[in-house]
Amino acid sequence: MKKILSLALMMLLLCAGKAFSQGCESASSDDEAIKLFGFFQPQFETHKLGDETDNSFKFKRARLGVTGNIPYDFSYYMVIENSAFVGGGNPYLLDAFITYGRFNWAKVSVGSFKQPFGMEVNTSCSGLHTVERSMVSDQIVAPQRDMGIMILGGDNTTFLKYAVALMNGSGLGIKDNNKKKDFIGRATIKPLDFLRIGGSFRYGFPSTDFEERITYAGELEVNYGNFLLQGEYIMDMGDENLAAGGGCGSDPLVLGDKSSGYYVQALYMTPWNVQPVVKYETFDRDLDSPSNSFSTVTAGLNYFFNDWTRLQVNYRYTMDDASLDPTEIKVQLQVKF
Repeated sequence: MKKILSLALMMLLLCAGKAFSQGCESASSDDEAIKLFGFFQPQFETHKLGDETDNSFKFKRARLGVTGNIPYDFSYYMVIENSAFVGGGNPYLLDAFITYGRFNWAKVSVGSFKQPFGMEVNTSCSGLHTVERSMVSDQIVAPQRDMGIMILGGDNTTFLKYAVALMNGSGLGIKDNNKKKDFIGRATIKPLDFLRIGGSFRYGFPSTDFEERITYAGELEVNYGNFLLQGEYIMDMGDENLAAGGGCGSDPLVLGDKSSGYYVQALYMTPWNVQPVVKYETFDRDLDSPSNSFSTVTAGLNYFFNDWTRLQVNYRYTMDDASLDPTEIKVQLQVKF
């Protein structure tokens, strides 16, 4: 507890900035205001594998951050993860970047941040529609966070939104393990008010200067009234770095030279603040070998007490892979501020 309070106090003593872009929160509109934010996700989950059933209370995430504006045209964004279930121990630095934002179509961020790859990965953890991201996002888009420099422009209201980055490729808080850098980019267009289409690309060298990795993705979002439909396909070819881990602390799987997968999810917000969600996903960890593909169906309900408090209940059923828990129930309460 003392370490957490000390880290929070250190963040409050920082200068101020104007952060938006790849962060989960935006800065205050005041020129020199400091904004403290965060969210907590206590969770109960139960898993059944064969005749065995395990259950546990845990903190999925417990994050505390600060963001703000520094005259003129600079901003900062910093987040610390405090859940031992994610980091496996003490609190650690999750995001920390500085942004130069004078030009809306060519902002520059430098530091540690999420890779600009994929719709689901770039959805903030406090805004996910299911408790877990899809397996294809967590396994292929890894590491999800890294050190580098990024140029980005546009936002969710503009026709075009883009981001391109040059990153180490070795993972969060890790010095580059070779002389090469990863090139990563994502772009979306909004041809209609309710329709967004996009794609992502990554070219890099995760472990050596010679073994390359190429990843690409396509995404679609239909947001019409209270109805939301999202889908994404991701394809990966080449080398991987298991030391980089999976997304949000998930255990990395050994992938073949080619792997791919997709997910589709549909949601509808009812007048009673209850949002049913259905998600289907499939993932093939090795396209060149048989029996490496599995699918998961998630059925859930999201209940919004208010703008800051949400309850999620998910039932997940996984098929075709005996090494994974076939049935899971996850209940998560989230408060953000």
